[in-house]
Amino acid sequence: MKIAFTTSDRVHINAHFGAANEIDVYEVSNEGYQFIETLKFETNPQEDNNESKLAPKIEALADCTIIYVVAIGGSAAARLIKKGVTPVKARSEEEEISEMLAKLVKTLKGNPPPWLRKALQPKTVNFADEIEDEATV
Repeated sequence: MKIAFTTSDRVHINAHFGAANEIDVYEVSNEGYQFIETLKFETNPQEDNNESKLAPKIEALADCTIIYVVAIGGSAAARLIKKGVTPVKARSEEEEISEMLAKLVKTLKGNPPPWLRKALQPKTVNFADEIEDEATV
């Protein structure tokens, strides 16, 4: 499964989802993890409308299972969940990506908690929602 992290230094989970310029993506399984890519997003300081900044990020994360953030707005969280991506808040800006990845691998080897089992279920595509999303763009 693909797991994403909002980060400003590629070490810590330390960026707000809406303000994140970079999101690191990893492939994670019960055997380990591997870095896949860094998604980069342009931010325009004059662009106060968060909604216009969210669409490219949400689309880029559509194949991820979980995204770890330091903070996220309600609208962004709802849109991610609608796409089948579970947002999870880090405990602090000091939480390290590598530590979280190691915890995830260990958890996957054992008995994952209910929220993680739910997140791991295959995504179902609701074509009515897809059409509605395209119509609002």
